Amino acid sequence: MDGIGDVILAARQAAGITQQELREALGVTQAALSRYENNLRTPDEDTLMKLGEALGLSADFLKHSFRLQGAIAADAHMRRQKSTKASDWKRMEARLNLVRMQSSYLFERLPMQAENHVPTFDPDSVEPAQAAAHVRAQWRLPIGPVRNLIRWIESAGVLVIEEDFGTRRMDGLSQWASEYPVILLNASLPTDRKRLTLAHELGHLVLHSNYADLDMEEQANQFAAEFLMPERVISPSLGGISLGKLVDLKREWGVSMQALFERAYRLGKVSAEDRLKFYRAMNARGWKTSEPGSDELAPEQALLATSIGENLQANGLTRDEIAKLVGQNSGRSPHAFAPIQRGLRSVS
Repeated sequence: MDGIGDVILAARQAAGITQQELREALGVTQAALSRYENNLRTPDEDTLMKLGEALGLSADFLKHSFRLQGAIAADAHMRRQKSTKASDWKRMEARLNLVRMQSSYLFERLPMQAENHVPTFDPDSVEPAQAAAHVRAQWRLPIGPVRNLIRWIESAGVLVIEEDFGTRRMDGLSQWASEYPVILLNASLPTDRKRLTLAHELGHLVLHSNYADLDMEEQANQFAAEFLMPERVISPSLGGISLGKLVDLKREWGVSMQALFERAYRLGKVSAEDRLKFYRAMNARGWKTSEPGSDELAPEQALLATSIGENLQANGLTRDEIAKLVGQNSGRSPHAFAPIQRGLRSVS
């Protein structure tokens, strides 16, 4: 069970507010705020109201006893580069924690019925590729490329939230919130990289919800490769690979040229020497960081969270009432479940 201090800490970090800024807004000492955030003291009602105003959250949300899988701000699965600034990943981890608390808060009041579900496996008993094949079969995915990956993932009750992370060194992160997982996805990524990130994070949710492993990142990579590019289907296409052929395969499978070549390498279709030549050719053309063909892939959009808000609005709830259901103190504050604002159209 997570205490009020965990909620305050996650909300403050997600908002990018320093301890000094928050304590000044509350009119309390540094020591008092530290005690609140470390669950050593419970704020009184007046301080709770001020906290809600400063953080954009309701007092009821701040006081709620969350029962989440994993401790707050401690165990999010994250796809990031080693050079990512600690301040960036801590901020996004806090953002993930806040979203998963808000989704848990909402679904305790309005349970969601998903068409599919995310199964979990022990990676010591089931190979990542086998787990990926199980999920594909369970969700009844068509043989071959996965069209509109986000829609399939959302069909299993996974909340995919796209946001600009403010850096391209982080692709995405994920964690369970009660029954339903949350994936935060960097909105600034090209479609092929988004799709690989989504499959990678799905791999974490399937394999690492209850089991920690030193090879978690590699296992998630193996899961993603099989989920997006099943060996028995794609293998015949990976012989005699050229850069031109990779661009064509990218259009067909919706993954990057690099992901396709790595798949060919792991399946023994190309040698280590071929791999070295490939990356030299990619670097020489400037394609290592900006591949051709990415803008030709059909964009995918996360819709589940906003559709929940729109359904609530269609059933007569105001924006303030929807905000209250997710723990916000006002409908004016942005949140993942906010209905999309639709402008008026002029009619001539």
